[in-house]
Amino acid sequence: MKAFIVLVALAAFAAPALGRTMDRCSLAREMSDLGVPRDQLSKWTCIAEHESSYRTGVVGPENSNGSNDYGIFQINNYYWCQPANGRFSYNECALSCNALLTDDITHSVRCAQKVLSQQGWSAWSTWHFCDGALPSINDCF
Repeated sequence: MKAFIVLVALAAFAAPALGRTMDRCSLAREMSDLGVPRDQLSKWTCIAEHESSYRTGVVGPENSNGSNDYGIFQINNYYWCQPANGRFSYNECALSCNALLTDDITHSVRCAQKVLSQQGWSAWSTWHFCDGALPSINDCF
């Protein structure tokens, strides 16, 4: 029995951090608390739903240029964050890509806002799902 408990404890420590899975309303509330304008929240929640299924710890598959996308908003490491492998990045958000994988979404939100300010909503390949009438987020508050 002791061996089983030790194995379970070791497996728990060895398991990679997978982040957390949010839902539409928890994301909208946290983003609102971070100062994101309420009229943008439906768009942001739509993007997060289609990019990561509201999961904070997602690293997307390799893109055609060898880059990857990180976090709840799937922010690209070639332009916006520095990957841990030291690969070249413009790192416009001045942060490690691993900072986009944490349960605290502050870095993801701030970096996503920077992407939006420089490239617009169409920076996200899933924007076509979110460009139009979206359900209100008012029921989240």
